[in-house]
Amino acid sequence: MRYLLRRIGFYLIALWASVTMNFIIPRLMPGDPAEAMIAKMQGQQTVTAYQLQALRVELGVNTTDPLPVQYWDYLNNLAHGNLGLSSVNFPHTVVSVIGEHLPWTIGLMAVAVTLSFIVGTLVGIVTAWRRGGVLDSTLPPVLTFISAIPYFWMALALVYTLGFLLNWFPISDGYDIYNTSPGFNLPFLLSVLRYGCLPVITIMLGSLAGWVLPMRNTMVTTLSEDYVLMAQAKGLSERRVMISYAARNAVLPSVTSFSMSLALIVGGSLLTETVFNYPGIGLTLFSAVEGHDYGLIQGCFLVIAVTVLVANFLSDLLYTALDPRVRQGRS
Repeated sequence: MRYLLRRIGFYLIALWASVTMNFIIPRLMPGDPAEAMIAKMQGQQTVTAYQLQALRVELGVNTTDPLPVQYWDYLNNLAHGNLGLSSVNFPHTVVSVIGEHLPWTIGLMAVAVTLSFIVGTLVGIVTAWRRGGVLDSTLPPVLTFISAIPYFWMALALVYTLGFLLNWFPISDGYDIYNTSPGFNLPFLLSVLRYGCLPVITIMLGSLAGWVLPMRNTMVTTLSEDYVLMAQAKGLSERRVMISYAARNAVLPSVTSFSMSLALIVGGSLLTETVFNYPGIGLTLFSAVEGHDYGLIQGCFLVIAVTVLVANFLSDLLYTALDPRVRQGRS
């Protein structure tokens, strides 16, 4: 219980630090969202200094107030769930914009990360069990080479080959915007699955080495443990020794890494969504940075920060539950 309270206190402090940095960093950027909006309307109408200041107040960037006052207003609005208006998507609120795009990112990255973890862990187990064989000699070097390729190059190569030349998958957007309408209907769901295949394949190829190699190395170390050798000496089946004795213990670090990688579901999609023009939170954040949209930048970073902290906290709890030695050492 004492360990749990310490961890909760640590993550509360980390949350406050994240919120504070989230307030400061956008204000270090040159310009402000009000000026960016005015620049887009240049030549269409004349804007007075009073109107410009009123727009800054509406967007939550009232630069005439002292910074501590702005910070207090920011915390007060945050406590009431008010993240302000989005200048890029004016007059929509930041909450509505994030709520519209966040499910796309969660769906895409959750599927990609989960499939990468499952496939990479299983392949790592098999290559370690059959160490020295053809699979163990060829697959790790190939995956290491693939993981060394810059992500955007690999994404563009897959777009050109699988999307453009072979025309197997769509190369842009999250669904067929011309022939389907969003909703809980079969044509839309099938369209979402089809449009998400290429981004998922790209993410999996880029991350498989990060699952296969650690699992393979941990599994090799575990296979030399006394309890595994004892299980083999008892005459237990290969499958039971591999899964119940070796893999069960070797998978603990991978489970921790998986729970922590879930924290990147929201924040790790920027390149993916930019290359494939996927309508998720990563592309939204990119547009917000380009448009100096303080409110939307802060909202996106807040979602990412909270996701990371929650995932790390759950990772601590999960590892403590899976490994009794950790519970005993921290009780």
